[in-house]
Amino acid sequence: MTRLLLVFIVIVSVNIPVCAQGKIHSIRKEFLNPESSQVLVASHRAVHHQYPENSIPAIKEAIRLGVDVIEIDVQVSKDGIPMLMHDGKVDRTTNGKGNLETQNYQDLKKLRLVANGNLTDEQIPTLKEALLIAKGHILVDLDMKTSHVEQVMQVIKSTKTENIAFFFDSDYSILSKVDSVSKQFMIMPRAYNMAMADSALKLYSPEVVHIDEKTNTAEMVGTIKKGHARVWINALGKPDEAIRQGNGKQAILELIKNGANIIQTDEPEKLLKYLRAVGLHQ
Repeated sequence: MTRLLLVFIVIVSVNIPVCAQGKIHSIRKEFLNPESSQVLVASHRAVHHQYPENSIPAIKEAIRLGVDVIEIDVQVSKDGIPMLMHDGKVDRTTNGKGNLETQNYQDLKKLRLVANGNLTDEQIPTLKEALLIAKGHILVDLDMKTSHVEQVMQVIKSTKTENIAFFFDSDYSILSKVDSVSKQFMIMPRAYNMAMADSALKLYSPEVVHIDEKTNTAEMVGTIKKGHARVWINALGKPDEAIRQGNGKQAILELIKNGANIIQTDEPEKLLKYLRAVGLHQ
């Protein structure tokens, strides 16, 4: 009886449904199938309406909602610990000040994260903490806000999360450094034009390529899919505002009209609801 009670307490404490265990296999299968009719949902800085962005509770909420991918931002502390932070400075999202990469891990861990203008009890997570929460449940897009890629790769190796984590950058020198270490690391280059897309496909054979509104053309999407990669596009900004207000159907259709099949959003729950209703997400 005691053992059963302890197991129940652990499951509740992490706020992740038992049925979510092992879901990563089906998500990864879809992710690696660029011709799938399913549109995957990526949650920008995890789910940050109720929780601090890039925080452990925000990651857990994305898992609970059934999101396919979380986007998190990675920097490395002065003493070499990869941590989650979008801005160069910690001023906006914590009760501290200054650049994350000029401060030591122990000092950064004393800070507390802010959510919706309110100070919380949450700390800046390490990448290791984030990956261990995500492991087995959700894919992780690592938006590289650092040039210290070696430390990031080491954390992925040590946590055995090569199957869920992928590197995003528009700086191809960073991606080339990752790719030169191991082809096992997954990569998402950003392509601002057709020449960049062609280059990315030839250099990396990437799992996914990030395009933008201006490059959301049938030619661009077709080229990327012929290269056996998924096509990532953002709903951030006006499309998300339409989704937020409950009239996002046209905005969503505009995003996927040429075949883009991963959407990054600040409104993951609402986007998932729409895609499931029209049979574009299981």
